[in-house]
Amino acid sequence: MELPEFELVKQRDGSVVLRATRSDGSIVWQKQERARAAFFPLHDLTHYAVESVLRIGDAFFGLIAAGWSIEDTEGKGARGSLPLNALFVEAVVGALDTERASGARWTAVEFNHSMATHMARTGRAAPLQLTDEDLSRIRKRRAELFATWEALPAGQSLRMRFPPEDSESDR
Repeated sequence: MELPEFELVKQRDGSVVLRATRSDGSIVWQKQERARAAFFPLHDLTHYAVESVLRIGDAFFGLIAAGWSIEDTEGKGARGSLPLNALFVEAVVGALDTERASGARWTAVEFNHSMATHMARTGRAAPLQLTDEDLSRIRKRRAELFATWEALPAGQSLRMRFPPEDSESDR
């Protein structure tokens, strides 16, 4: 069975399409326009970096690969609440998005404190503690993905498998 493939398509009109082709051949997609087209590709690539480096299979990309709709990954759809790992990954990605916007870099201690505080609001504990090495590997992978996305010409796609090949997640 072939691994699910995800594509970020940089449309010529400036919009971006996220398309997933699952192992069973089913396809789901979502289009982002205007300001959302500038934000969401980087957000989605951050998800990919976090989920692949930490090998978390039940967050955004893993849930879509397993048959969830993109809308259900917001935790408000027919499937109900998100799994613990998905909530955790969303918090990590949100913190990395904030870090990117501010230009500040958090240490693992700062990340873990923030994740513990965020997860406590949901009534749950963070499922794992990040190390400075984890963050370094995530940031490195994210930077590679961002550079590939930035260099991609309009009308082209960035394709990713999830879960990724071992060599891809360990870059």
